[in-house]
Amino acid sequence: MKKNAEQPPVAVALEYDRERDAAPRVTARGKGSAAEKIIGLAKKHGVPIKEDPELVQILSRLDIDEQIPAELYRAVAEILSFVYSLNERYRGAREG
Repeated sequence: MKKNAEQPPVAVALEYDRERDAAPRVTARGKGSAAEKIIGLAKKHGVPIKEDPELVQILSRLDIDEQIPAELYRAVAEILSFVYSLNERYRGAREG
């Protein structure tokens, strides 16, 4: 086995509905081909993708529909901020 063998991809999809949820929750997670499908669907539907290997390893341990624990609020807030800024930029480009 190679020492530097590439690890299979891991992906986690989050959803946050501030009217319904107290915190973001996991809507999909997968490793290998399942992760590739999650990433492919996100790209196909214009969902922003943020790479954070350490965070995805932690989030991938959560169950589907499980809200993220309070210890991860700050890390996930940074991702949501990234997504919101992309959405604002996209809206501005479409209107401008």
